[in-house]
Amino acid sequence: MDMTSGGIIRLHPSDNVVIALADLRGGASAEGLTLSGPVPRGHKIAVCPIAKGHAVLRYGQIIGQATVDIDAGAHVHSHNLGMGPHTLDYAHGTEARALPALDPRNFMGFHRADGQVGTRNYLGILTSVNCSGSVARFIAEAAEKDPVIANMPGLDGVVPIVHATGCGMSGSNEGYETLMRTLKGYARNANFGGILLVGLGCEVMQVPDLVGQGRLRPDGNFRYMTIQATGGTRATIEAGLRVLREMAEVAGRTQRAPAPVSKLIVGLQCGGSDGYSGITANPALGHASDLLVQMGGTTILSETPEIYGAEHLLTRRAVSPAVGERLIERIRWWEDYTARNGGEMDNNPSPGNKKGGLTTILEKSLGAVAKGGTAPLTAVYKFAEPITTPGFVYMDSPGYDPCSVTGQIASGATTIVFTTGRGSVSGYKPSPCIKLATNTEMYDRMSEDMDVNCGDILSSGVSIRDKGTQILDKIIATASGEPTLSETLGFGGAEFVPWQIGAVM
Repeated sequence: MDMTSGGIIRLHPSDNVVIALADLRGGASAEGLTLSGPVPRGHKIAVCPIAKGHAVLRYGQIIGQATVDIDAGAHVHSHNLGMGPHTLDYAHGTEARALPALDPRNFMGFHRADGQVGTRNYLGILTSVNCSGSVARFIAEAAEKDPVIANMPGLDGVVPIVHATGCGMSGSNEGYETLMRTLKGYARNANFGGILLVGLGCEVMQVPDLVGQGRLRPDGNFRYMTIQATGGTRATIEAGLRVLREMAEVAGRTQRAPAPVSKLIVGLQCGGSDGYSGITANPALGHASDLLVQMGGTTILSETPEIYGAEHLLTRRAVSPAVGERLIERIRWWEDYTARNGGEMDNNPSPGNKKGGLTTILEKSLGAVAKGGTAPLTAVYKFAEPITTPGFVYMDSPGYDPCSVTGQIASGATTIVFTTGRGSVSGYKPSPCIKLATNTEMYDRMSEDMDVNCGDILSSGVSIRDKGTQILDKIIATASGEPTLSETLGFGGAEFVPWQIGAVM
């Protein structure tokens, strides 16, 4: 990055746009440019004339094509920039370079019977269908008042995992398989010390099918029941409470103990992105991701519609052509999925993204991919598939944040790190969520929600490397039990959002 003194920043020598670091008025001068109109902070300014149909470059990469002739000094945004054709050279594996190993660090975690290590120790009430969601919440509310459960040392609480699906769906298609993986993944997540599965009894997602596909928890701290077989609402609440008392006794015996960070699985997320996301928080998180990988840990990049146009940066880092091709297979699936549902891949940038300075999905994706650092891409997974390969990996998901995080947790993520420029507020029990602010103005305005300010990379000249190290320190402290601000505020009870694929019948 090349900082200038005129309130703008050039991100790459070949770029034909620069980024405003403050709201600039029309007629103002910046780096020898006279602005033809006002430009909000985070937005783009043409540094030279750009002819209609010619490429617009940011980060040294194409972010779209000019839809009209653009003069030097003009604001470049949705009114004069479009996506253009999407053709890329994937060059699988040509830039995969192993990073040097670093001495491992430790965190204090909960060791599980299958070798995983959790960062939290919750009991979960998992539901097979929306029809059992209220009863699951009633059981959790009763558990909060129960002296045995509420006062159990080392237990972080009881989490009802409720959702909007599980019935009115095919019992054999891709949507059913995805939900099955998601529920099984939550049951096995290392942040749960025990799981009670509650169904209604007559739903498509049958409890016996979930239970019968293999042991859901190697520690055996797992129970299940259906409301219809147990005798109705009140009987199920009473039975569930008795079961949770027994499970709390087992989960409470597990105490925090040292574990290497190689046992950490961290989901990398962004939401409410702005023009600073790809300049500050995302590359800083990318450096923290690299540090974790260098210590043997695992990081998960996701949100396939938000890497579209930048997937070539990942395929070039793939450890093999097969890994790169698996990512492209997911891209092709998404192109078909959006087309048959009347959408297109460039629909992803939200009104808030655009207000913050992002125009096309290509521009948004180039910034989003920065969260993945520079480590080789070791594996690509479908939504909620168990992560079995360490290092930097990819899990396919929608760009909708709660749904994407749901898949990462089902795949095994025990900590989430979430960058935001507009100010997303959310939490994702059972995994703690660390919020990174991309700009200081938003951080100051929403400091009760933001754990780390990355805006000082621009406002105070903090380096990407130093900020990445700070983020790693925060990840380790959080994994060891330090609460995040979203946990303190009580988030996490409404953000379980399984990916619903297929017809609702």
